[in-house]
Amino acid sequence: MSSFKYPKIENFVKPSDYKDKKLSGRILNAFTNIPYQIYKNDSNEEEWSIKHLPGNSALLSSFSYLEKESEWENHLFAWTGELEIYNRNLQKSELGQNQNQSQFDESFYLNSEDKEDIESKIKKAHESENIHPIWLLRKDQQRWRRYAENCIWPAFHYIMSTPSDGREETQWWYDYVKFNEAYASKVIAAYKPGDIIWVHDYYLLLLPQLIRMQFPNAIIAFFMHCPFPSSEYFRALPKRQQLLDGLLGSNKVSFQNPSFARHFLSSCKRILGFELTGPSQILAYGLTINVDSNPIGIDVPKIEYDTFNKEIDSKVFDLKLAYSNNNKKIIVGRDRLDSVRGVVQKLQAFETFLEMYPEMRDKVILIQVSSPSFSHSAKIEQQVSELISNINGKYGSLNSIPIHHYQMRIAKEEYFALLRVADLGLITSVRDGMNTTAFEYVIAQKYNHSPLILSEFSGNADVLHDALIVNPWDSVAVAKAIYESLNLDESRKQIMEKLLYKSVPSIQQWTNDYLTNLIEEIEIDDGKRKLTSVLDRPLLLDHYKQAHRRLFLFDYDGTLTPIVKDPAAAIPSSRLINILGKLSEDPKNLIWIISGRDQAFLEKWLGSINPKLGLSAEHGCFMKDVNNQEWVNLASEVDMSWQQKVEDIYNEYNIKTPGASTEKKKVALTWHYRRSDPELGEFNAEKLVQELQEKIAPHYDVEVMTGKANVEVRPSFVNKGEIVRRLVCAKHGSPQVHNQSTNKENDFEELPDFIVCLGDDSTDEDMFNKLNDVEKDWESKAYSKHEKFENFGIYPIKVGTASQVTNAKFHLNNPTQVLETLGLLVGDVSIFETGGSKLELDDRGHLKDSLASKKSRDIIASLRRHKSEIKK
Repeated sequence: MSSFKYPKIENFVKPSDYKDKKLSGRILNAFTNIPYQIYKNDSNEEEWSIKHLPGNSALLSSFSYLEKESEWENHLFAWTGELEIYNRNLQKSELGQNQNQSQFDESFYLNSEDKEDIESKIKKAHESENIHPIWLLRKDQQRWRRYAENCIWPAFHYIMSTPSDGREETQWWYDYVKFNEAYASKVIAAYKPGDIIWVHDYYLLLLPQLIRMQFPNAIIAFFMHCPFPSSEYFRALPKRQQLLDGLLGSNKVSFQNPSFARHFLSSCKRILGFELTGPSQILAYGLTINVDSNPIGIDVPKIEYDTFNKEIDSKVFDLKLAYSNNNKKIIVGRDRLDSVRGVVQKLQAFETFLEMYPEMRDKVILIQVSSPSFSHSAKIEQQVSELISNINGKYGSLNSIPIHHYQMRIAKEEYFALLRVADLGLITSVRDGMNTTAFEYVIAQKYNHSPLILSEFSGNADVLHDALIVNPWDSVAVAKAIYESLNLDESRKQIMEKLLYKSVPSIQQWTNDYLTNLIEEIEIDDGKRKLTSVLDRPLLLDHYKQAHRRLFLFDYDGTLTPIVKDPAAAIPSSRLINILGKLSEDPKNLIWIISGRDQAFLEKWLGSINPKLGLSAEHGCFMKDVNNQEWVNLASEVDMSWQQKVEDIYNEYNIKTPGASTEKKKVALTWHYRRSDPELGEFNAEKLVQELQEKIAPHYDVEVMTGKANVEVRPSFVNKGEIVRRLVCAKHGSPQVHNQSTNKENDFEELPDFIVCLGDDSTDEDMFNKLNDVEKDWESKAYSKHEKFENFGIYPIKVGTASQVTNAKFHLNNPTQVLETLGLLVGDVSIFETGGSKLELDDRGHLKDSLASKKSRDIIASLRRHKSEIKK
């Protein structure tokens, strides 16, 4: 048989087609695992072997076509999967004289030479140097799959998990974060500007955002191969926000059908509160994300080549001989034996068919192949066995068995022969992304023209419109569809097959269309955007531990708590109170809340709960020192006659803007429009600022400030920056005395050596500017920097997107990340609680240079010495 060659696709997308996009011509595909099994037949074998793994044929065909038939340079980043030793013969050694040697099994402790040897074999089998295995070697190798397969997959298929105390799920989550971080490290190390990063499926939901944090201008696409549930169901996942945040690092998020895309958009709006800027667009973290559906195809030319040849012809003949004696009709099904593939519903419908049409009982058989998978259900298996036993016992005879069930993975040749011999294909999924069996069945029936019955809950139903679409829960309707299908005349079957065949999407065309749409939607970066670096949290933690005089400067709204429509409702969470309490208990720490809020609010919700907090109200107009009950008015001698005039102007705009309100503080006046129509509020806010600048600012020593859905007027000589200067330049821990000279120069060794300043809006830029000025001043005076970190320990952090214009040097996305970062410092949060911490992991998922990592290296060295001694 001649070797297969792909037919040339005219006008397949090329990097040179989009010279203005500055593409590198490389595609970095991130997928769950490599298509190879790494194994040894026996534990005593010297070298590891590899063999091809079945599954994911459509996507792998896409990768192969890009690699071999296009002008793109395709790279595949994928986990090695579980390493297997089929016959273990482990002996005790000096590594564990009182322990079982399996604790130090070499399959979990490979040295660099072992990995290089295996990688060379993988590249040879893959016929490419552009495959990049990701090593995560642990005794419990299944750990990397558990969160994805036990939490995400069931939820995405509308299966509610059993309630638990959450401890097990927490560990699974940490491993899921590590899994995604390991991919991020590998992809980031290989990335070049202009690369297209294409992430696949639910094992890697965090990866887009992890990469975005490092490369804000990267082109990142995500394709979800499984269903996406409604927002009501998705919100049941405890880590719902983190998962959505991860996906929203993409430029484009795509699904198998439109309903899944709608569910995702709804979740982003309802759970995260993000704005939908169009029917299929989200504005999140300063990035416009396109959301669409693009049903995946199959490798049509290759499947036709593999299906129609002499070898398959022979197998088709044998199958007809074995099953189709006396002209029996053959119904074929191939499914995984889990709760979503609808095997139980299929058997119930087939039983109903035999009951309703007794004349068909000796004329039809059902061949059901059930493939093993991680989602295999013992309960479903038992139910299926009982159904088959009952049906065969009730309707079978010595000459006829209605159902032939094969619970096994069959060879590709047998599978294609089975599809060809079928008189009817029956797919009754109760929830499915895209069932490629349906497409492959249509191709296999190119000349036989047998019809297809397809569940309306399968993603294929939106593509194969000319199949007989059924509700698998309605066994009577399915039974009628079976009878109708088996009695169609030949001309009708030919018409149906012709239409179905034209509907089957080609994986090559799918790849071309997807890349074309992605590239055309990308906005060209002119290089003028200043992008703020993501905060390196492990580094911050390390610096925190080594510091002795720590100063924390926090804004409140939008920083420690999310922005809400009613400002009075933005009360601190118990988690925030707990973290602030633990921070303030450390005598090395000094914490100040510097907010636009008034004294009453800050005293009620923070000061009365924790007197160890320093408070600054109304953007620096009032101060209350740590462990002090007295508020000091820094604007007591200022002319405040402007207040009534500003209030009168505010009242006019309250009438013009339904939902707007005035907040009258002791010094500042704030106009809020969070509850107004967003467009009307923004329009009138611009008019208000213009009027204040013309009528108030020229005549009084005041400043007009715009914040998040508010406008504020305050005395210009006091602001958050002045408070920050006062605190940073004072002896650490000394009382803040009113009217004390802040020009006095203290000994550098008495000043803070670790400063974290967090804020989210324009009023906080005063703090960032002042810290930058302090840093420049210390530089000019040649003060000594920290030897390890090579800085003065000053961390101005913007809470918002990397693309926001700011004078801060680092950023965190939202208040949730702020609390996670502070929780990390006090030991409440694991470094693996959330992605995006610039983690450096070893090949076992341990933090590099941690005790666990060093222990692993020692074991590897011991194993190597032991093997050398055996050879001697």
